[in-house]
Amino acid sequence: MKKEPEIKIAKSSKLKLDNGDSDDQDQELSSEYEELEKEIERELAEVTFEELQKARSDGSEVLYMRPPAEEKSGRRNKNRPMEMSSKTPVGRFREVVQVSKKVVRDPRFETLCGNLDEEGFKKRYKFLYENDLPAEREDLKKQMTETKDPKVIDEISSRIAWINKQLKSSSTRNTEKEILSEHKKKQREAAKQGKQPFYLKKSEIRKLKVKEKYKELKESGKLESFIEKKRRKNSAKDHRYMPYRRSEE
Repeated sequence: MKKEPEIKIAKSSKLKLDNGDSDDQDQELSSEYEELEKEIERELAEVTFEELQKARSDGSEVLYMRPPAEEKSGRRNKNRPMEMSSKTPVGRFREVVQVSKKVVRDPRFETLCGNLDEEGFKKRYKFLYENDLPAEREDLKKQMTETKDPKVIDEISSRIAWINKQLKSSSTRNTEKEILSEHKKKQREAAKQGKQPFYLKKSEIRKLKVKEKYKELKESGKLESFIEKKRRKNSAKDHRYMPYRRSEE
């Protein structure tokens, strides 16, 4: 068996010298940088504040950057579709097909529907106030006596209160219209005789309403109870403003 020749790596002293030289160069460079920094610090320490402000005002320390040019979205040819950036967000709802909008109109506030004829309305729907609503009120009162559920009782009582309010408002309006119609008749007769017409004020209409109410109460026999309730109410109001007697210590 032949012995393989051993490969010997020569470790020359030149490599060691080269490594040592590079370390020395790095140290020299670092020392030079340190000296330069110290010199700059000394120079800046001697510079006054005014000179620094002038240098800043000249713009010597500011580096201006050009703003990036905005790419205008357009089309190279009019027959091609417009190129849009994929970075811009797209809305969820897009109008693909134009549809005519529905215009909602309230007949109470629209001139196209005409003016409300209150007298004609009352003549047409007179049966509601004379027959239907009073009958419904009586039925609800019967239901209230039969049921024991508090929720149902509350609903029925609120409905009865609404019916009473509607009937009361209709009666007050009717009385006011009757007063005005009678007054107009009298004024027409007076105008035929050559007299000047006289128009009622709101305060006079209120007085005539009170008179009509007292007449109705007197005919129904409820005038005394009404006066008693009114007296109690007024006495309670007066009692609030009465001074209390101080307790003797």
